[in-house]
Amino acid sequence: MSKRLIEIFEDEKLVEKIKRRLPYLFQLAELESSRAGKTGMEVGSVRERIIVALLIYKFGEANVETEIPITEPEIDARLFGKPISIKTITGKSFGGVKLIWTVDAQKAKEFRDNYSPHCDILLVQINWDDIGGFYYLPLEAQTRLFDRMGRKNYIKLPKPGTNPRGVEITKEALSNLVADKESKRIVINWQRTKIEFNSFKRWVDLWKGD
Repeated sequence: MSKRLIEIFEDEKLVEKIKRRLPYLFQLAELESSRAGKTGMEVGSVRERIIVALLIYKFGEANVETEIPITEPEIDARLFGKPISIKTITGKSFGGVKLIWTVDAQKAKEFRDNYSPHCDILLVQINWDDIGGFYYLPLEAQTRLFDRMGRKNYIKLPKPGTNPRGVEITKEALSNLVADKESKRIVINWQRTKIEFNSFKRWVDLWKGD
């Protein structure tokens, strides 16, 4: 278990800041990734950067590695050299969280056959106008649950003939992980605020420079 990640959940001032700021920052991410009222797929990358920025804010830039090779699809950052995966889901359910993005059925099967948990997870459950959370799911808890449930109950392959774009951790597995005694949670009340947002203003301002 990463004692460093636990520090986030035991830092009372930071916990209050996360409760207050995360809904606002994720709302900005949605606005930045929207077109004609529809939120685009790129919102996931913006949310991920927000969480990585939180790690940098807490632990310092020198201790957070962000340049992760594309050959390590599950790892989004390293904190003091230890890999971290960042996941986000929307709604009350714990279904639909991707372990890997792929449309290739054979690659999906190979991934499941070779998968074992190998890094801590930071999970954000977004639930607008209701309660969600920010979770730390330690590697030890994942490994214990994976061994207990077995590969096929832990990992959900895409249905043949569909295009769901990835291999998921099952809803049952993620629900159990969130409830695990070693996992940590910050309860977040996901309320939107009124934001005047213009996605072009920053770029127009930069054009105005010399």
